[in-house]
Amino acid sequence: MNLLAHCYLSGEFDEVMVGNLMGDFVKGKPAEKLSEDIKFGIHLHRKIDSFTDSHPIVRESKSRLFPTYRHYSSVIVDVFYDHFLASCWLDYSKIPLIDYAKKVYLLLEDKYQTLPTSMQRMFFYMQTQNWLLNYAKLDGIEKTLLGMKERASFDSGMEYAIKDLKKDYQLYLTDFTEFFPLLVQYVKVLKAS
Repeated sequence: MNLLAHCYLSGEFDEVMVGNLMGDFVKGKPAEKLSEDIKFGIHLHRKIDSFTDSHPIVRESKSRLFPTYRHYSSVIVDVFYDHFLASCWLDYSKIPLIDYAKKVYLLLEDKYQTLPTSMQRMFFYMQTQNWLLNYAKLDGIEKTLLGMKERASFDSGMEYAIKDLKKDYQLYLTDFTEFFPLLVQYVKVLKAS
């Protein structure tokens, strides 16, 4: 799952969401100085990623991309799934996506000093380019993939994956629609335990 899904799965606009978004920027054990809610959010992020990466439906999505994009297929599927969440947003949330994105950005502004330096840099682009809202549009996904390609260590070809999304749009949408409710249920159980 990518940024929008991690926000949504956090529930409230609080430190759990901040930690969940920090998950990719914190390696190993979270710093002791972080609040328990932020630490839980980082733990939640890792659990979400593990459940997602090992699920057969997601593996099916990745298998379509793997011959071309190899290990980058996982990252590409995460972006595709955020597109479907954004484009079908009102099926999952009562808050319009434009308002939801603003609330996320305000939360991250408020917690800016808590964010790892690399996430602070990313947040500047996330907010100014309004990634969360732009995931709903195919040209927003294309820009996201291009930006990810520029940050990749090797020539990934990710910028061409938009063609794969357009070609097999219904297949990826079906995968997402089947998988996402399972992930939502999994997270509910995690939060309750």
